[in-house]
Amino acid sequence: MLLQDVEWDQALIEKYNSSSPRYTSYPTALEFSPRFSEEDFREAAQRYPTRPLSLYLHIPFCHQLCYFCGCNKVVTRHSEKAERYLQQLINEIRTRATLFSLRPLTQIHFGGGTPTFLSDAQLAEVMRVITEVFTVDNSAEISLELDPRQFPLERLAALRRIGFNRLSMGVQDFDPVVQQRVNREQDEAQIVELITAMKRLGFTSTNIDLIYGLPQQTAESFAHTIDRVLTLRPDRMSVFNYAHMPELFAAQRKIKSDELPSAAQKLRILQQTIMQLQAGGYQFIGMDHFALPEDELARAQRAGSLQRNFQGYTTQSQTDLLGVGVSAISMVGDTYSQNEKTLTGWASRLAEKGSAIVRGLTLSAEDCLRRDIITTLMCQFSIEISQVEARISQPFDDYFAEELRLLAPMQDDGLLRITPERIQVTAKGRLLVRHICLCFDQYSRARAAQQAFSRVI
Repeated sequence: MLLQDVEWDQALIEKYNSSSPRYTSYPTALEFSPRFSEEDFREAAQRYPTRPLSLYLHIPFCHQLCYFCGCNKVVTRHSEKAERYLQQLINEIRTRATLFSLRPLTQIHFGGGTPTFLSDAQLAEVMRVITEVFTVDNSAEISLELDPRQFPLERLAALRRIGFNRLSMGVQDFDPVVQQRVNREQDEAQIVELITAMKRLGFTSTNIDLIYGLPQQTAESFAHTIDRVLTLRPDRMSVFNYAHMPELFAAQRKIKSDELPSAAQKLRILQQTIMQLQAGGYQFIGMDHFALPEDELARAQRAGSLQRNFQGYTTQSQTDLLGVGVSAISMVGDTYSQNEKTLTGWASRLAEKGSAIVRGLTLSAEDCLRRDIITTLMCQFSIEISQVEARISQPFDDYFAEELRLLAPMQDDGLLRITPERIQVTAKGRLLVRHICLCFDQYSRARAAQQAFSRVI
């Protein structure tokens, strides 16, 4: 069985398609506490002084509201807001850099919002400061998310000169009716030109984001979108499930519920999408991510070195994550922490206290053990029993007796195989790996029953 193999079992998917965390962290952000302090963060930064570092910068601004969006964003046409934010962000970068001076910076990612809301000059200024205050590795991954609707083709060359070598682009759907319903109308020809130019200019990785479950989508219309994306041959592809939660995200109230595909239709769309992408040569990485076999994510998965953090799947092993900007999350040492979520609150805390951290968590040894088990299952679809027993100094069956009891029905249904050597997720279980991981999650079982998380599919 190859890593990219996924076997679709409709009955099992319907049986186990309940709510579960996405496990970009364990414990999840729901366990973060305001008791976590700046002092806790600083102690964590000193604990592993030479560990490589990944830097995430949150740029919250967008020119236009997409109705499906649940990101932390500010929709505005006023560029002066971005300039003010930029200077505050640079101050935060300089302050934080003093804690990480010995670390090689191996990854930089601009997310949002829409980072290309910033001008080329503004992006260049941020990169200049980063290279000034951090030790940027010569082979660092430097990536950015862009909105093709507000992005002239000639800007690509400027981004390459600034130092960006990876780009991600939100497409969501090529169908004009769907685009109109979610207020994201964009020109397909321009997207084709952008992908073609990215490859010509030497960007080492390109990613396209799609969303299934949007209003007026059908299996036939989305299959047409997938066919068109396959002709573009991006290195990576993310196909996200749209979670309609208008009570949490005001923009989603503009989407008519009766225009959304049913649960059964969504499953059909996903099944068809997986079949098309696998037939098109893409490797199933996990959950909603796919990559070409020669892409670094796919190679890392085959080599057993794939990792997962707040940015999703990554090749960065044993790397701390420093987040700067409004709402940004850090993963430093054995701690998680998050900045203030509101723009005014973030700016005020930076000005008054020099830190925007408002909550976080210091992981216990038990948390770290379970985090590593869950991460390995999410990335490799298996765990080696002997490796876990070496950490707990007792038989796996004794330590995880309750977890094995919860896993037993899934083994009976063929989602996984448990042997004395390993727990192996089967091809049938890969789409439901979040539900399998939930058995090792001491915090989220009760929350899942309360529908605090999105459905597995």
